[in-house]
Amino acid sequence: MKTNKEISGHLAAAITILIWGTTFISTKILLGSFTPIEILFYRFSIGFITLAIIFPRRLKGTNIKQELMFAGAGLCGVTLYFLLENIALTYTLASNVGVIISIAPFFTAILSHWFLENERPKTNFFIGFVVAIMGIFLIILMGA
Repeated sequence: MKTNKEISGHLAAAITILIWGTTFISTKILLGSFTPIEILFYRFSIGFITLAIIFPRRLKGTNIKQELMFAGAGLCGVTLYFLLENIALTYTLASNVGVIISIAPFFTAILSHWFLENERPKTNFFIGFVVAIMGIFLIILMGA
């Protein structure tokens, strides 16, 4: 039997998926009035203001090197991701971008193996990866 903690975790993940899935559609709608960079700017401005209201103080115990690492991680891991997602949505359907983005866990597994010295992915992982990539190409080529 699942514990309340496990159920809460699964519920939080399901809500996250629902919210994340709507971002493709809402961004596609916003692209009718804004450029990809404007959407990125407004999204991050709203996020920054919200965080400043929720937590107005600087983190204690951090130095300038750590702050620069956080900024670099934010630039590479979030800013470029959303910018490229916004640009992708100008060229194709929201459903196509959503499907393409859904293969991110495969690349996470491969990159973590290379950079974090994790165990080697099993044969089933690679079979699933190839099948998923073929499915994505079919969706894109069929114009879904």
